[in-house]
Amino acid sequence: WHGIAGRFNQTTGPYRKTDMSRFVKINKSVIQLLDKSAPWLGLLAVRLLMGWEYLEAGLEKLHGQNWFVDIQGDFPFPFNVVPPAISWQLATWFEIIGGIALIIGLGTRFFGLSLIVLTVVAVSAVHWPAEWHSITDLLKGYVISDDGFGNFKLPVLFLAMLTAIVFYGPGKLSIDAFIRLRTMGR
Repeated sequence: WHGIAGRFNQTTGPYRKTDMSRFVKINKSVIQLLDKSAPWLGLLAVRLLMGWEYLEAGLEKLHGQNWFVDIQGDFPFPFNVVPPAISWQLATWFEIIGGIALIIGLGTRFFGLSLIVLTVVAVSAVHWPAEWHSITDLLKGYVISDDGFGNFKLPVLFLAMLTAIVFYGPGKLSIDAFIRLRTMGR
């Protein structure tokens, strides 16, 4: 045991105190760089991903057939009393305009919250399992593809990212940040 411990001694082992000091300095520098770039790049990445996903979904609806007629009864109240043609148009345009708004960072919190509502409705009407009797049954729906148990994994991930956008805002690389800087000085 003493022979093994001696090899890893701070002064004689392969990991000397100076090596550890270098590692700590490099680690500190990397963390400082990430901390400085996070307000600029961290939320931008999330906004671009979410914006593209919702824009793409809206464009599919714009060029596709209205299938909301088939699932209108599955929408939660009050969305189940809105005519399917109106629901289809609202979903389509909130996804298109909301997606673009997230990409450019304009009205980010409003559209983030709007897309959360839209996604919750989509989960309850389309992605949630039609029937489940236990947590085990429910967790079978936490997948990307639907094998008869629902498929709510992707919308749940979207909800988590949208929640971050709503609470943290758009980040510094956004039109919202520019407007805030010009009007509030911060």
